[in-house]
Amino acid sequence: MVMIKNFFAIRFLVALAIPLLFFSCSSDSDDPVLEPIVAMDIYDEPYGSDEDNSMDIFLPEGRTKESTPVFVYIHGGAWNSGDKSEILAFRTLLEYSFPGYAIVSLNYSLYDLGNGSGQFPAQENDIIDAINYIASKTDDWNVSDELILAGASAGGHLALLHSYKHPEIGNIQAVMALFPPTDLISLYDFNTLTQQGLQLLLDGTPENKETAYLESSPINYVSSTSVPTVFFHGTEDVVVPISQSELLESKLKEAGVSYYYEAIPGQGHGFGLSTYPIIIQKAADFINSEQ
Repeated sequence: MVMIKNFFAIRFLVALAIPLLFFSCSSDSDDPVLEPIVAMDIYDEPYGSDEDNSMDIFLPEGRTKESTPVFVYIHGGAWNSGDKSEILAFRTLLEYSFPGYAIVSLNYSLYDLGNGSGQFPAQENDIIDAINYIASKTDDWNVSDELILAGASAGGHLALLHSYKHPEIGNIQAVMALFPPTDLISLYDFNTLTQQGLQLLLDGTPENKETAYLESSPINYVSSTSVPTVFFHGTEDVVVPISQSELLESKLKEAGVSYYYEAIPGQGHGFGLSTYPIIIQKAADFINSEQ
């Protein structure tokens, strides 16, 4: 009799445990499983109809729309050469000094010395299109709409021009430039090679195409509301004279814009490898102080 009672007691406990176990498993399976957001590299993403309209995107792990700003880099090359792969020389340094940022590197229309296509303002318009495209992808990429715009040489010129001339396009927080052209009229007189290049790019000289030169020069768009600016220039630059950055400093100071500028002694158009980690960190420190 005792054995029969124990048998029914065991059956009762098992019967009670089964629905509890089922409920527990069912409840766990209903909970959303949050997969960690992993880093992702996207190459040759088109942002326009031209074959030159492409970008590479480097998305960090754990990114969010609230905490992941975007560092946008524009390559140099005298507006007629160069490629977005230029960022690869700086990517590790940028990731170290700007931790948690997404990085985007742009290609843009280049002036073709053979057929004359790609005259200015094709490059300016491409940057507008690229910035608008990035803004349209913040949800897909899970990044913030806050941008740092940066570039070297011709890319620095384009970064400065967009930041000052088109402040309503893109949520630009700051701009960084390395040895940038800033005033194309005064740059025209630097040497014969510069004159030839600018004549082709702007379809004329400052005398017969003055408006084109004025509208393509970043210093003409500096105002009291311009974004914080950080820039560096070598004292021995024989491609873009340091006077171009000195003119920009004067304009920024006059307008009361927050900026950090440093002349790099003894260096030319492009810095020594040991210099880049230092100036990129200085740029990051300045930009962080402005946030």
